[in-house]
This record gives sequence, C-alpha cells and structure tokens, in this order.
Amino acid sequence: MPDPRTPRRDAQANRESILVAARTALTRDPNASIDLIARTAGLSRRALYGHFEDRSALITELIRTGAQRFNTIAERPLDDDARIALAQLASRLWHEVAHIQTVTAIALDDAHVADTAAALAPLRQVVTDIVERGRRADALRTDIPGDVLARLIEETARMVVRVDAVGPDAAATAVRTVLSVAGLSWREADAVLTAHPEIGPEVAE
Repeated sequence: MPDPRTPRRDAQANRESILVAARTALTRDPNASIDLIARTAGLSRRALYGHFEDRSALITELIRTGAQRFNTIAERPLDDDARIALAQLASRLWHEVAHIQTVTAIALDDAHVADTAAALAPLRQVVTDIVERGRRADALRTDIPGDVLARLIEETARMVVRVDAVGPDAAATAVRTVLSVAGLSWREADAVLTAHPEIGPEVAE
C-alpha cells in the first residue's frame, strides 16, 4: 500500500512543472501573475493553488530550491589559498546565477532577502570560513571585522547580480569586484585570474 505521506507521482510532477513554469514566466516578466504562471505550466489557477497558496509562497519555494543548488556548489572543494577560493566560489555561483538571473534578482530584492539569507546559511558559512582563513594568512583585508567583511562580500555579490552584467567577461567582472571588496588591488585580482584562467569561463562539470 502506498505511503500516504508520499505525494502522488502526478501531484509531484505538477508541482515540478509549476516551478519550471514560474522560472520561465518570471524570466520573461518579473511581475508575471499567478494566472500566467499557471497557463505556462499547462494547469488551471485552481490546480496551482492546490500546491501553493499564493504567489509569495511560490516565490519562497523557488528561493528554497535555488538555495539548495547554491549550497551544493559551496560544498565543492576550494583552493587552500583564500584569495583563489573566493574567486572560485564567486565564479561558480555567477555561472549558476546567469541561468536564472531574473529569478535570482527577485530572491535578492528587499521583500525576499531575509528568506533568501536564511536558505543560504550553508553558503554564507563557507564565505565566512574563507574570510577568516584569508585574514589569518594576511591574504584578505584585516582593517575591518571579519563578520563585516563577509557581509560586505555578500552584499557586493548581491549588487553585481542586480546590475545584470552580460557578455563573455561578466564572470571575471564579478570575481574582480568580489576580490576588490575582500582587499585585493585590481592588479592582484588580475594576477589571480591570469594564474587561474579556468576561474572565469564556465567549464563543463
């Protein structure tokens, strides 16, 4: 007998199709209505409300599932050198964001940033650890407290996403900006990217 706690397969498929449709619709129009999202999913508005009570709940779920992807990226091995580790992490996250940039910008707006911050707690801890390691090695700036520096790096990454930079050098620009806030001069940031050309371009996993 099926476990009553396990969602029916078709219900789970509908839920996934709603999330995919929401990403598609919001990428085209950040103000996409719940009706448009339902139509994009090939479902009625009533069917959508069977999974999400309102548009805000749907956005919250998009944030949660997106955060899972970012947290998984943060679990991947990073260089022992904090400068290189920060560049690697910034680049990897940028390439993930580039695929869903509009939805990511919505997740980072003032209405949702608190939920996003909570969902990204594992990633934020990785950034904090990199900052502390870099400060101990005198590789990252020590003129301001470590928790403040980690927050500034986070806010800078948020700003870069909202700027909506595009083009082949967009990832490198994001990395340079983060490294600059972390205390590197533009020449030092350039040296990191020159020594590690794999950091900027998107590479196949």
